[in-house]
Amino acid sequence: MAARIIDGKQVAADIRAELKEEIAQLKTRGIVPGLGVILVGDDPASKSYVTAKERACEEIGIYSDDNRLPAGISQADLMALVQRMNDDPRINGILVQLPLPRHLNEAEVLLTIDPDKDVDGFHPVNVGKMVVGEKAFLPCTPHGVVQLLLRSGVTIDGAHVVIVGRSNIVGKPLANMLIQKSPTGNATVTVCHTRTKDLAYYTRQADILIAAAGRPGTITADMVREGVAVIDVGVNRVEDATKKAGFRLVGDVEFESVKEKASLITPVPGGVGPMTITMLLYNTVESAQRTAGLDVD
Repeated sequence: MAARIIDGKQVAADIRAELKEEIAQLKTRGIVPGLGVILVGDDPASKSYVTAKERACEEIGIYSDDNRLPAGISQADLMALVQRMNDDPRINGILVQLPLPRHLNEAEVLLTIDPDKDVDGFHPVNVGKMVVGEKAFLPCTPHGVVQLLLRSGVTIDGAHVVIVGRSNIVGKPLANMLIQKSPTGNATVTVCHTRTKDLAYYTRQADILIAAAGRPGTITADMVREGVAVIDVGVNRVEDATKKAGFRLVGDVEFESVKEKASLITPVPGGVGPMTITMLLYNTVESAQRTAGLDVD
């Protein structure tokens, strides 16, 4: 029996509807959540991503302070802009779109962001709080993965989760989130990567398999057991002459064969992708609620 397809677009839409209600309540208190966005240069992928974030802010009622800067901006000028946003009470969250041009020091820029406005969840203060289980802004893609699992009825508590990928953006934070003693954790987590020997030995043990290696075709049908829940975080371009753009997007999982064994699976596109922006909005609203002195679950 083929897997149930997890519709990331629908889950994201449900969360945005919930956020819209929370924003309406904040506005009755005279509070409008604000997101400061910084895009340096004209990288097409980054421009497209930032535009989507700005559109999403407008859709649910978040104020967006958009700053599109020339690729040659100096480190000092960029840092000054980040500091201005730190000091601006209208801004609850700050997003610096990565990667930055090579002459700029990304680490220094990210460290300048006020941890209380770090809605990407990349600041070491928030990373440290996450690791020890304190309240913190959670990185958007891992948080989106957890929400997809929970809202799809997947039991995380007691499950064996195998994560293929060890990046600072997805693999490492996701592992830390899932092992926490919490309603959204309590899993046994194994972290693998593309250099793991006999990768299939580990992936076949998974109750929940999360592929985030950034390499198409990493997970094949012979590498999963019947009934596994599969979350595919990968987004890879592969050549396809039948497409107008000359390529198509695929994940790290061989979708068509794996879906015949899995109980649930996310597609690419339309799975994890829509959740990343949505969780950025979630963090921005949460930041505004904290500023207003409201209790946040």
